[in-house]
Amino acid sequence: MYKKDLELQVRWVKLLTHLKDVIGKRPKDLNGVLFLIGVQELGNGVQTFSKEEKQDLMHIAICRVLSLSGYYELEGKDAEGWPHWKPLKKLPHFDLLEQEKLLKLHVLEYFEKEYQISFTA
Repeated sequence: MYKKDLELQVRWVKLLTHLKDVIGKRPKDLNGVLFLIGVQELGNGVQTFSKEEKQDLMHIAICRVLSLSGYYELEGKDAEGWPHWKPLKKLPHFDLLEQEKLLKLHVLEYFEKEYQISFTA
Protein backbone atom coordinates (compact mmCIF):
# COMPACT_ATOMS: atom_id res chain seq x y z
CA MET A 1 0.00 0.00 0.00
CA TYR A 2 1.33 3.41 -0.95
CA LYS A 3 1.81 6.09 1.71
CA LYS A 4 -0.99 8.25 0.25
CA ASP A 5 -3.35 5.26 0.22
CA LEU A 6 -2.48 4.52 3.84
CA GLU A 7 -3.07 8.18 4.82
CA LEU A 8 -6.44 8.11 3.04
CA GLN A 9 -7.38 4.91 4.88
CA VAL A 10 -6.43 6.42 8.27
CA ARG A 11 -8.45 9.58 7.52
CA TRP A 12 -11.40 7.48 6.34
CA VAL A 13 -11.43 5.39 9.53
CA LYS A 14 -11.35 8.63 11.58
CA LEU A 15 -14.39 9.87 9.65
CA LEU A 16 -16.28 6.61 10.20
CA THR A 17 -15.46 6.74 13.92
CA HIS A 18 -16.64 10.35 14.10
CA LEU A 19 -19.92 9.46 12.36
CA LYS A 20 -20.45 6.59 14.79
CA ASP A 21 -20.00 9.04 17.69
CA VAL A 22 -22.48 11.49 16.13
CA ILE A 23 -25.21 9.18 14.85
CA GLY A 24 -24.67 6.19 17.10
CA LYS A 25 -23.97 3.79 14.25
CA ARG A 26 -20.91 3.38 12.09
CA PRO A 27 -21.62 3.41 8.34
CA LYS A 28 -20.53 0.13 6.74
CA ASP A 29 -18.92 1.65 3.68
CA LEU A 30 -18.69 4.55 1.26
CA ASN A 31 -22.29 4.01 0.15
CA GLY A 32 -23.50 4.39 3.74
CA VAL A 33 -21.63 7.68 4.10
CA LEU A 34 -22.96 8.91 0.74
CA PHE A 35 -26.50 8.06 1.86
CA LEU A 36 -25.99 10.15 5.03
CA ILE A 37 -24.71 13.08 2.98
CA GLY A 38 -27.68 12.77 0.64
CA VAL A 39 -30.12 12.85 3.56
CA GLN A 40 -28.29 15.87 4.99
CA GLU A 41 -28.35 17.70 1.66
CA LEU A 42 -32.04 16.95 1.15
CA GLY A 43 -32.65 18.56 4.53
CA ASN A 44 -35.90 16.80 5.44
CA GLY A 45 -34.50 14.91 8.42
CA VAL A 46 -34.76 11.22 9.14
CA GLN A 47 -37.52 9.43 7.29
CA THR A 48 -38.18 6.22 5.39
CA PHE A 49 -37.06 6.24 1.76
CA SER A 50 -37.94 3.94 -1.10
CA LYS A 51 -35.16 2.09 -2.91
CA GLU A 52 -35.36 4.61 -5.76
CA GLU A 53 -35.19 7.54 -3.33
CA LYS A 54 -32.13 5.99 -1.66
CA GLN A 55 -30.44 5.82 -5.06
CA ASP A 56 -31.42 9.46 -5.69
CA LEU A 57 -29.97 10.45 -2.30
CA MET A 58 -26.67 8.80 -3.16
CA HIS A 59 -26.66 10.63 -6.52
CA ILE A 60 -27.28 13.92 -4.69
CA ALA A 61 -24.35 13.15 -2.38
CA ILE A 62 -22.00 12.26 -5.23
CA CYS A 63 -22.89 15.45 -7.10
CA ARG A 64 -22.53 17.50 -3.91
CA VAL A 65 -19.09 16.20 -2.97
CA LEU A 66 -17.80 16.36 -6.55
CA SER A 67 -19.07 19.93 -6.80
CA LEU A 68 -16.13 20.79 -4.54
CA SER A 69 -13.87 20.21 -7.56
CA GLY A 70 -16.19 21.83 -10.08
CA TYR A 71 -17.62 18.66 -11.62
CA TYR A 72 -21.22 19.58 -10.78
CA GLU A 73 -23.23 22.70 -10.00
CA LEU A 74 -26.52 22.94 -8.13
CA GLU A 75 -29.27 23.90 -10.58
CA GLY A 76 -31.94 24.26 -7.94
CA LYS A 77 -34.59 22.28 -6.13
CA ASP A 78 -37.77 20.77 -7.50
CA ALA A 79 -41.28 21.26 -6.06
CA GLU A 80 -40.65 18.55 -3.44
CA GLY A 81 -37.36 20.13 -2.36
CA TRP A 82 -35.02 17.62 -4.03
CA PRO A 83 -31.81 19.23 -5.29
CA HIS A 84 -30.89 18.84 -8.95
CA TRP A 85 -27.33 19.11 -10.25
CA LYS A 86 -25.90 19.73 -13.68
CA PRO A 87 -22.55 18.37 -14.82
CA LEU A 88 -19.95 21.02 -15.63
CA LYS A 89 -17.04 18.88 -16.78
CA LYS A 90 -16.36 15.24 -17.53
CA LEU A 91 -15.08 13.02 -14.77
CA PRO A 92 -11.75 11.36 -15.47
CA HIS A 93 -11.98 7.73 -16.55
CA PHE A 94 -10.94 5.66 -13.54
CA ASP A 95 -11.19 2.04 -12.57
CA LEU A 96 -13.45 1.25 -9.60
CA LEU A 97 -10.65 1.54 -7.04
CA GLU A 98 -9.63 4.98 -8.32
CA GLN A 99 -13.29 6.09 -8.40
CA GLU A 100 -13.66 5.06 -4.76
CA LYS A 101 -10.49 6.96 -3.80
CA LEU A 102 -11.72 10.09 -5.60
CA LEU A 103 -15.08 9.92 -3.81
CA LYS A 104 -13.51 9.26 -0.40
CA LEU A 105 -11.17 12.25 -0.79
CA HIS A 106 -14.13 14.45 -1.72
CA VAL A 107 -16.28 13.10 1.12
CA LEU A 108 -13.50 13.92 3.58
CA GLU A 109 -13.18 17.40 2.09
CA TYR A 110 -16.97 17.84 2.35
CA PHE A 111 -16.96 17.08 6.09
CA GLU A 112 -13.88 19.21 6.66
CA LYS A 113 -15.37 22.23 4.84
CA GLU A 114 -19.00 21.90 5.92
CA TYR A 115 -18.39 20.96 9.55
CA GLN A 116 -14.85 22.25 10.18
CA ILE A 117 -13.67 18.79 11.27
CA SER A 118 -10.13 17.65 10.52
CA PHE A 119 -9.40 14.01 9.80
CA THR A 120 -5.69 14.50 9.22
CA ALA A 121 -3.71 11.27 9.17
